[in-house]
Amino acid sequence: MSAFAPYRLMTEEEAPAARLGLVVLQTDEVLETDLRRLFEPDAIALHITRIPSGAEVTPEALSAMEAALPAATALLPPGRYDAIGYGCTSGTVMIGAERVATLIQGAAETGTVVTPLTAAADALAALGARRIGLLSPYIASVSAPMEDAFAGLGIETVSRISFGEETEARVARIAPASIRAAAQALAQTPGVEALFLSCTNLAAHSVIDALEAETGLPVVTSNLALAWALARAGDVALAPGAPGRLTREEGTTRRSA
Repeated sequence: MSAFAPYRLMTEEEAPAARLGLVVLQTDEVLETDLRRLFEPDAIALHITRIPSGAEVTPEALSAMEAALPAATALLPPGRYDAIGYGCTSGTVMIGAERVATLIQGAAETGTVVTPLTAAADALAALGARRIGLLSPYIASVSAPMEDAFAGLGIETVSRISFGEETEARVARIAPASIRAAAQALAQTPGVEALFLSCTNLAAHSVIDALEAETGLPVVTSNLALAWALARAGDVALAPGAPGRLTREEGTTRRSA
């Protein structure tokens, strides 16, 4: 015996509060896990697509993602998104945040595109920090241009430390203890008002609170900034216990009415 069962579609009240999209690099092993930690599961519908990216991180490989971005974005489920994030800090620097937004909005229906670079600048401004210590995992030709990109957004890089890594698979395996030690060294530079730990593939989530306690400085990572900006765009809160002063400062977790 077989029969059709009646059903109804979910009402707006039953659906998740925000519908978010995310473009993740093919080689990224960290971002998806971090974002699912940072949001309450029932608060959002998070749809993810992957974009081809090279195993070696060079300016040329990062810039090449520009051509692949529309097709990768178009693989997201159809419909309108409260916001779509592009999950590459250095890729945003090489391609340009405005160009990234144009390409994504040409391939999917959304009024808001979030990048780690612009999200970090907004987060640092919300924290009242304009002078940063910058930690990057990459070689100089990739990490140095980020200083200019931040300068264009009103953020001065007082000091920078890099791990000098060119292989993306190794970046995902840099030990949190090494990240913590490098960030502590950055914090010793006079005039640093906040620490920014760059790269969505850097496993820095677990050291944010410890670093803030040790250095007395706010700590922002690419993934934390991206989640924070997506939450504001979707008008939802991050999960209770999300790390960092950024998530606890009054008025910075949700978009103001």
